[in-house]
Amino acid sequence: MTIKKLDVTIGNVNEVYDGPGGILWEMLMGDQIHVGGAVETDILAAKSGIDPDSHVLDVCSALGGPARHLARMYGCRVTGLDATVRMHEEAVRRTKEVGLEKRIEYRLGNALDMPFPENTFDVVWGQDAWCYITDKKRLIEECARVLKPGGVLAFTDWLETGPMTGDEWLALNTFMVFPYMETLGGYAALAENAGLEVIEKEDLTPDFADNIQMYLDKVQNEFRQAIVENYGQDMYAEVERGIALWRDASAAGKVGRGRILARK
Repeated sequence: MTIKKLDVTIGNVNEVYDGPGGILWEMLMGDQIHVGGAVETDILAAKSGIDPDSHVLDVCSALGGPARHLARMYGCRVTGLDATVRMHEEAVRRTKEVGLEKRIEYRLGNALDMPFPENTFDVVWGQDAWCYITDKKRLIEECARVLKPGGVLAFTDWLETGPMTGDEWLALNTFMVFPYMETLGGYAALAENAGLEVIEKEDLTPDFADNIQMYLDKVQNEFRQAIVENYGQDMYAEVERGIALWRDASAAGKVGRGRILARK
């Protein structure tokens, strides 16, 4: 089946996160840049069995917030992989600043062609970032390749969860610079087709709309003046419009979020 995609490349995503987009999402979500922050990171860590002996690969590691949390709280080793230069450099800087550089290494690279040998990691990890990846099938295959036998794939992501018009699909993905969103069942099938056994598949959509509403509230109140002063009224209006669009779609059950765990 041909997957409908926007003409979005890694270059477009880099433009967002090298510029105001990366700053905006950190303002709204904190340096972990995913829904739920440290609480969600701890839930995923517990489910994936991370301990001091684990070597974790964080795919699309951004500013390194989750990597630092995992290393600090669980004593594990973490390798972060990201394709955005500003995010990579900032992750390295922040990690040195808190003295965790001996436990965490960051690599600048593409998730569709990972610079690691097969059977390297105990856990391959992702949080709300794989929606930016242009080829989810290839992504999951690469995750499976670099996992050790018995290792765990553990990730959350933003998902397409209900029917929508073509205009809605275009507007939602365009605002976020997503090539497309996968479904929960679609991700589970990709994991199985890559030779993994799905051990958990959880729909996290019920609280997704609440989180999007929270981000919209922050934009309209706490951060409104800063966005206008730094980026102008037009940028503020576009951010408000886009997040409101996502709020409405999530409230209608058209977009959401899910968690997948699978074992090699």
